[in-house]
Amino acid sequence: MGGGLTGSLTRPSDYLLLLKMGFLLEWTENNCTRCMGSGGRCGFNETSQFVCFCPDRPHSVACRHGISKGAGCFILAGLLFLLIRAKSSSLSRRNWMTKTDNAGDVSDVEESLEICGTFALRRYTYSDLKKITDSFKENLGQGGYGGVFKGILPDGRLVAVKVLNESKGNGEYFINEVSSIGRTYHVNIVSLLGFCSEGSKRALIYEFMPNGSLEKFIYTEKPRQSHPLGWEKLYQIAIGVARGLEYLHRGCNTRILHFDIKPHNILLDKDFRPKISDFGLAKLCPTQNSTVSMLGTRGTVGYIAPEVFCRNIGGVSYKSDVYSYGMMVLEMVGGRKNIDPHVESSSEVYFPHWIYKRLTTNRHLDQDGYLGLHGIATKVEEETARKMVLVGLWCIQTNPTDRPSMSKVVEMLEGSLDGLQMPPRPFLSSSP
Repeated sequence: MGGGLTGSLTRPSDYLLLLKMGFLLEWTENNCTRCMGSGGRCGFNETSQFVCFCPDRPHSVACRHGISKGAGCFILAGLLFLLIRAKSSSLSRRNWMTKTDNAGDVSDVEESLEICGTFALRRYTYSDLKKITDSFKENLGQGGYGGVFKGILPDGRLVAVKVLNESKGNGEYFINEVSSIGRTYHVNIVSLLGFCSEGSKRALIYEFMPNGSLEKFIYTEKPRQSHPLGWEKLYQIAIGVARGLEYLHRGCNTRILHFDIKPHNILLDKDFRPKISDFGLAKLCPTQNSTVSMLGTRGTVGYIAPEVFCRNIGGVSYKSDVYSYGMMVLEMVGGRKNIDPHVESSSEVYFPHWIYKRLTTNRHLDQDGYLGLHGIATKVEEETARKMVLVGLWCIQTNPTDRPSMSKVVEMLEGSLDGLQMPPRPFLSSSP
């Protein structure tokens, strides 16, 4: 884990952000080396002069009585860990949420940017944003955290500028975006090109995606009508998103958990190549950690993994993103929301149950022996649909340990249909 740290840490929230982003500990070859070698621990007195703290009393350079150099290093590391742990644990959950959600606390955001580092991101002023967007002339859409406007950079590149609302919660959202997506580079993850943090005005500048979100292309009014994207394009989009998630989970020095995978957050470029976007709910964790701690539920209803809101099921981990991905793939296949109370038959309300029944009982297939989704007309399209359904059903297994990793998902999608086993029936009720 890496990360730059400048200035001093004066608030408890600084230590939490430091632990979240990681830090580099180093020291120079000076009196501290001699002190540790003699069994002491390095420090400073009230006048900022170096002191070697020894078992008998403080000394100026080294201890008279020695213990091993390794033991001295262990003591130093132990004390450092206890100090940071004590500082971070001293802040209650309520205080932490209040501090990160307070959009008006400009100093907190600035200190967070300083701790996180801004990598290769360019910082823009608010007047720059006005020039880029022609005074926010073309609105591309409105979300929970603000509006998105089309813009053009001085070098001619088209961009999407998300101007965050001056409301409670956008401080944490802003920092999450900068600290997570700002450190990534992958063909299936949208690029963050810059940001603006000027007083209470905050904005994020992304590469422009001309085809908008996947949500616009996957929901059809009639189940049997042809899919607007076609099955091959749907299949390639599913693989692209899987590769993007695989990179977030395994390809970075720090694992990034998205926690809000859904069609609305999958953007499509001019060639309909998918890119994962909106990292406002993301969480960073060391790659060796199997689970993460969370203060509350993250995600969108319909895509949230059950362990996120019911901790008795299992620990929250990267497998929570796998669940959301599976629910999204099933919506791509079905051309509808997975939970739809407006269907004619009650057995069709929960799509995963409905499609599972069609896979396991031949009497529910159409006259060609196909699943009857989006007007499937060829054997190749049918095999593609079945593969996506099987992968989706494996991803939404209730127990996180039963779900595949995203690396395995890519392997399953790119492999043969014959190599896929039938997953257990989805556990969730059809009337949630």
